[in-house]
Amino acid sequence: MMQSNQMISDADLIKGCIEGDRRMQKQLYDQFSPKMYAVCLRYMGNADDAQDILQEGFIKIYKNLERFRGDGSFEGWIRRIFVNTAIEQIRKKKLNVSLSEREETIEFKTVSAIENINEKDLLNIVRELSPGYRSVFNLYVVEGYSHKEISDLLGISEGTSKSQLARARMILQEKIKR
Repeated sequence: MMQSNQMISDADLIKGCIEGDRRMQKQLYDQFSPKMYAVCLRYMGNADDAQDILQEGFIKIYKNLERFRGDGSFEGWIRRIFVNTAIEQIRKKKLNVSLSEREETIEFKTVSAIENINEKDLLNIVRELSPGYRSVFNLYVVEGYSHKEISDLLGISEGTSKSQLARARMILQEKIKR
C-alpha cells in the first residue's frame, strides 16, 4: 500500500496513471491540484469557474499523459494545460477582452505601492479586474508571454494587449493606493 507522504517520481506517476491505476491518478490530483487551482482562480476570478477549469484540466491531463515527452518539467507541462484550458473557456464565454482596437500608450510609472502589499492581497485585487484585463495581466506578468503571443492566444491585436496591460496596471495601482 502506498503511503500518502511517500515521494513518487514523475515517471512512475505518469506510468501508473496511463495504466489506469486509480491510486496514482489520485496521487497526481492531490499533488498538483492546489497549485493548479490557484492558476485557475487567477484566470477565472471566481471559485465556481476556477473549479470547472480545474476539473476540465485534469481530464485533459489524464487523456493526454502519453503525449508528455519529458522535454521540460512535468509541472510546467501541467501548468500550460491549465492556462490553455482557462483561455479556451474565456474565449468560449466570448468575454469582451478588447475595449478598443486602438493602440494606447499609458506608462506605469511607480511600483512603490505594489512593493508594500503581500501576495495574497495582490491576488485578490487581480481577481477583481475585468476578465479581459485579468487575462492579459496574468499571461504577461505571471506566465511571461509576449504581447504577440497574447494577441494570438486571445485573438486581439498586440496594441490591445499592451493597452489592456497598461490599464490593468493602472487599476491595480489605484486599488492598492486605497
